[in-house]
Amino acid sequence: MSTLFQAAGFGEGAPRPLADRLRPQKLVDVVGQDHLTGPDGILSRMLASGRIPSIILWGPPGTGKTTIARLLAGETGLAFEQMSAIFSGVADLKKAFEQARIRREQGRGTLLFVDEIHRFNKSQQDSFLPFVEDGTITLVGATTENPSFELNGALLSRAQVLVLNRLGAEAMTALVARAEMFEKRTLPVEPNALAALIAMADGDGRYFLNMVEEIFSSVAEGATALNSELLARTVQKRMPLYDKAADGHYNLISALHKSVRGSDPDAALYYLARMLVAGEDPLFLARRLVRMAIEDVGLADPEAIHQALAAKETFDFLGSPEGELALAQATIYIATAPKSNAAYTAFKAAMGRAKETGSLAPPKIILNAPTKLMKEQEYGAGYAYDHDQPEAFSGQNYFPDQMGREKYYNPVERGFERDVRKRLEYWAGLRKKRE
Repeated sequence: MSTLFQAAGFGEGAPRPLADRLRPQKLVDVVGQDHLTGPDGILSRMLASGRIPSIILWGPPGTGKTTIARLLAGETGLAFEQMSAIFSGVADLKKAFEQARIRREQGRGTLLFVDEIHRFNKSQQDSFLPFVEDGTITLVGATTENPSFELNGALLSRAQVLVLNRLGAEAMTALVARAEMFEKRTLPVEPNALAALIAMADGDGRYFLNMVEEIFSSVAEGATALNSELLARTVQKRMPLYDKAADGHYNLISALHKSVRGSDPDAALYYLARMLVAGEDPLFLARRLVRMAIEDVGLADPEAIHQALAAKETFDFLGSPEGELALAQATIYIATAPKSNAAYTAFKAAMGRAKETGSLAPPKIILNAPTKLMKEQEYGAGYAYDHDQPEAFSGQNYFPDQMGREKYYNPVERGFERDVRKRLEYWAGLRKKRE
């Protein structure tokens, strides 16, 4: 089977990375994606049925998207054509479609594999539609981004989205075994160093095999196996996969927020650390902590907002890395605080009613009357000054006359809001008596 190197004009003797030399020759040999390529996997069932629909392969880098596309073409007899949305434009698409049309007239189909398909703009994505619909091409797109956000609905409706998993320790171990068979020797690393190597790869099989190849090249046969310390000197550890404008960013901040809301300080600290290690802007995290303190703690613990704001001020004062401890402290405080979204819910309800009721005037009793005409219109007439009333509470209605009293804020029986609830219930009783 041809490879990218052969397609580029390189012969069998040309240097090729280990990851390419170990590329699976059969779909069942793809590791870590048994739900797709195993005996009962979705793709295996498709092949058994004799028909492959257009597909979007969504998953992290180095999980086998390109390999799967190539194997699908080989096992269905389709001509394999590959392009990258990063380097291709309209002219490349037109050429690919024309070549596919010619092949179709000659009785052969085309599997068009588009890497990073989310990089194509809307009009470029739309250009696939007629050729997918009439069967000129079987489209297999690969993306590391959430297709729901990055791909047109029209294109998604004509393709099946299949999710690839990041490779776990079992899959990585299988790759090591293949590499050892190919190199005809054992990978010279101690068990703890192998575990560290797998962690460094962060689920990326291609990157993992590149590091394995580097070790084979750097450590002579028969030499002492690398421990974790020597391993760190031999291979370069990369930063975790993270794009501040993409899914990784939104997934982790969502995980942090929900861990705080769920009162799990340990999980919250883990996701906070994940984002800091990946290079997230600490002030972005500080802003989100302020939001969590307001939205999920609120008046159940009014100190939570002060802790969040103090963390931001502390980070501004100390900078990194010392200031990051303040973010951690605020995260712990907010995660362990009593929770209430009563203020958040009340405000949303009030906003909804404000939009529905339009420009209803407040009742005249609470309007000032700076002019004679306004006094004649009884502006402010009957207003009871609360400080002059028994228990500093008049119980008057302050809603527009057309609405009557409505209730939005319902404090919970937790933290400081427990006291607020009792106070509101007491005032409600006074209001009822005075009415």
